[in-house]
Amino acid sequence: MPAYTPPLRDMQFLLHEVFKVTDEFKAIARHAEVDADTINAVLQEAGKFAAEVAFPLNISGDTEGCRLDQQTHEVTTPQGFKPAYAQFVEGGWAALSCDPAYGGQGLPLVLNQCLYEMLNSANQAWAMYPGLSHGAYECLHAHGTDEQKKLYLPRLTSGEWTGTMCLTEPHCGTDLGLLRTRAEPLPDGTYKITGNKIFISAGEHDFTENIVHLVLARLPDAPAGSKGISLFVVPKFKVNADGSLGERNPIYCTGLEHKMGIHGNATAQIAIDGAIGTLVGQPHKGLAAMFVMMNAARLGVGNQSLGLTEVAYQNALAYAKDRLQMRSLSGTKAKDKPADPIIVHPDVRKMLLTAKAYAEGARALQIFCTLLLDKAHSHPDENVRKDSDELVALLTPIVKAFITDNGHISTNACMQVFGGHGFIKEWGMEQFVRDNRINMIYEGTNTIQSLDLLGRKVLGNQGATLKKFGKLVAQLVEEEGVNEKMAEFINPIAYLGDQLPKFTTEIGLRGLQNPDEVGAAAVDYLRVAGHLVFGYFFARMAQVALREIAAGNQDPFYGAKLQTARFYFAKLFPETATLMRTARAGSQVVMDTDLALA
Repeated sequence: MPAYTPPLRDMQFLLHEVFKVTDEFKAIARHAEVDADTINAVLQEAGKFAAEVAFPLNISGDTEGCRLDQQTHEVTTPQGFKPAYAQFVEGGWAALSCDPAYGGQGLPLVLNQCLYEMLNSANQAWAMYPGLSHGAYECLHAHGTDEQKKLYLPRLTSGEWTGTMCLTEPHCGTDLGLLRTRAEPLPDGTYKITGNKIFISAGEHDFTENIVHLVLARLPDAPAGSKGISLFVVPKFKVNADGSLGERNPIYCTGLEHKMGIHGNATAQIAIDGAIGTLVGQPHKGLAAMFVMMNAARLGVGNQSLGLTEVAYQNALAYAKDRLQMRSLSGTKAKDKPADPIIVHPDVRKMLLTAKAYAEGARALQIFCTLLLDKAHSHPDENVRKDSDELVALLTPIVKAFITDNGHISTNACMQVFGGHGFIKEWGMEQFVRDNRINMIYEGTNTIQSLDLLGRKVLGNQGATLKKFGKLVAQLVEEEGVNEKMAEFINPIAYLGDQLPKFTTEIGLRGLQNPDEVGAAAVDYLRVAGHLVFGYFFARMAQVALREIAAGNQDPFYGAKLQTARFYFAKLFPETATLMRTARAGSQVVMDTDLALA
């Protein structure tokens, strides 16, 4: 059976020593009183819930899955899931970072991110139920009417109700301009919604008495394409003016998808047969409103793979220290045993360090992004809010695609450490691989994220936001450029930071002649950018570690951080050279292939 220990020390290192979040919070009135002791106490209790309540249900939930009653359209979740959710709500975790105006605790988003990393390590399928609710809350908080906020936000905040987003239809996934769900205006100002949705995570369950569906649909006068999409809130049970539940709305689960992973989450097929909903935001502007939830979900999906990478690494490390196999190439290490533990073998260490480095880089990026969100939402300086928002927009596709791709690499590497046992269910490793695989697909495939990064976020504004991140890299290079002890961390990011704008310009000019050039280069480009981002954070982590060691701190944590950073720059970061070369190979070798693909 697998085990899980929340990585509290690494979270505290990033929050307090690298990013100094309490200093950042002092400029934000609503968070000015949040101190290190509060942060540490919240993280410790969150870790206990993840490890002691959610984690023990992970394998059993995967084995049991969800069951649909075709007559009642009700879904039963795996044994233990519903009581765990009740405990989650009772502990106030659903309300952690929500607005106090609606019953929330008002703590920083960065703490909510750390909570969900641990929940995703513990049980991704279970964590998706409250996770999606938080996205629905964010969307209605930003775009809902006063009446919608009054009716829905207090119950989403408390966890009394949960939320979903209903986008995908059988004939359209990412290309939402093709959706056919209809919304007919009614005399009382509500709308009658009709259509079919698929792949709706947490679309039906037994956790709560009501589910708040956010549904994309078309009004009768809607223009074609994505400019004709509106957003509606369509509850499972209609909500009376006083907040009590009314009659059942005809929005039903008609089937559950049979999936490769996340079996404990109800991925629902939804039939909407004249259900009554209310408009969120402006007519035909639904995609902009839904993007609040979609972007939150993309950051959340990156967090899912971070969680799985961490738990897979922990279990592979423990196994590698215990499993005896052959002798070390450089001589016997365990003389009192018939063979050496496999952790003595170079390639086993490489697989373990790959997962460790990708987890620690991802954690730094996730905490950085949610700190930016805290500033974007609440900082008193408009320029800080604007810059923070732009940086989050730039980094979101990297969070979603780079972290989930790395999660695929890492969970597979950790399963490989187990050898044949990794392929056997009882060890838990094959489930981490299966559960992670969806993260590269949903909320916009990683290719879509790559096109978004290169085409919209970088070339779309002539690299202006990319230059803002480049300035952060340049500042660190200037600060540490003459420090010989930092050279192994600074020189790689200095070189790539100089090359990336030129590389971007080259692809952009090719794209003006042939747009397929951008499409052919985008995936490679995102990984190059991802490595620059990870490299920047590893350099910052190494900077702190070196300062602590120089000051006489003998905590082995800092030496371990340096060793991980050295491995990252020596073994993983150099991938960028190959990626830039393959990106420059152009589109012809991909597109001029009709014979090969006949």
